[in-house]
Amino acid sequence: MAKGGLGLDIVEISRVRALAKRNPRFLTRVFSKEEIRYCEGKRRAWQHFAVRFAAKEAVWKALGDGSLALKDIAVSRDSKGRPGVLLRGKPAKKIRLSLSHSDDYAAAVALAA
Repeated sequence: MAKGGLGLDIVEISRVRALAKRNPRFLTRVFSKEEIRYCEGKRRAWQHFAVRFAAKEAVWKALGDGSLALKDIAVSRDSKGRPGVLLRGKPAKKIRLSLSHSDDYAAAVALAA
């Protein structure tokens, strides 16, 4: 695992929605059950799926070793609602994450200390 790596990703929300519509297994191949439950519970679910997809890509880039699959990376939230990262189900305390989305795009930045 790289130390001090930085990752950034931006995705079109419509692209993530289209992938899921074309391939119904896309969501279960990429997202954890908890992530799917969280996103589906939101009024604008596709923004939440897209920002988590961007976060997974950003974390993958920040770590830089290529040993993780996207499903191994999950976005969590602490008691104050701040985003965090789980790697293979365990908290990754040395990875900081920032998420943002608009009507059309979702972006994430990850910093691995």
